[in-house]
Amino acid sequence: MADSADSSEAVANSELLEWPKKDKRRLLHAVYRVGDLDRTIKFCTEALGMKLLRKRDVPEDKYSHVFLGFGPEESHFALEFIHYYGVTSYEVGTDFGHFAIATPDISKLVENIRANGGIIEKEPISVEFEGMKLKLGFVKDPDGCTYELIQREDPNTPEPLCQVMLCVEDLDRSINFYEKALGMKQLRRVAWPEYKFAIAFMAYGDNEDETTIIELTYQYGTVKHTKGNAYSQVAISTEDVIKSGEAAKLLMEELGGKILPEITNTKITSFVDPDGWKFVLVDNEYFLKELQSGRVIE
Repeated sequence: MADSADSSEAVANSELLEWPKKDKRRLLHAVYRVGDLDRTIKFCTEALGMKLLRKRDVPEDKYSHVFLGFGPEESHFALEFIHYYGVTSYEVGTDFGHFAIATPDISKLVENIRANGGIIEKEPISVEFEGMKLKLGFVKDPDGCTYELIQREDPNTPEPLCQVMLCVEDLDRSINFYEKALGMKQLRRVAWPEYKFAIAFMAYGDNEDETTIIELTYQYGTVKHTKGNAYSQVAISTEDVIKSGEAAKLLMEELGGKILPEITNTKITSFVDPDGWKFVLVDNEYFLKELQSGRVIE
């Protein structure tokens, strides 16, 4: 009898482990805390060229938040910026790397950012990347958040808001977690020993020029970074929140990370990966319904 129960549990677990690969998922938005919401809206729209998608004030909880991006949230990745009343600044830390924006004219974008109060951290330069020639630059907004600028020839790139870069302590472990627990694909992995770092591009699409990727970065010799409190989390859509949460929990026994108990909404589950990065899995139908109603998912 016990053997039969064990066998049934093994089959159920095996099916759960396959679920993240079958689930229809998409990166929805990343959440970032800022000291002045109006200043952030102005910078993102006037300097970076984003659109204001949603805005909401929640006085009972003493915060306001907005969603900004380059297209409708039904099909595009967005940034959610939150401002808590009375808080004027946050610590960026060294763990969070950057958001990235693809543009057909990086020089023009840099000049626009400069004219609108942005800090040019690195002027655009041409680099050789796995046989490809790229033009890259780095800028900072008034809150110290870094944006990588990537020149792409196609002026109609499907997803201009194209990267979220996170530092990790063990690249193999993180790739394993993002593939198995999050159901993402590894599009590329590159190591630069001379610069002492390696990266892996993880995504739900097959082409990094057409989707938003999570860029995992390992810096050689770095055991622990500082998280800071500006960057918060990434939201991901799922067809089954319960099953996705159970699969993630099962994989965490092997890979690390933990389910966060504070969210009781059955349409949402949240957890942290082995490096402490927070993810929120949101029921896709619920997400689309909330968008249509004009409400904001908590």
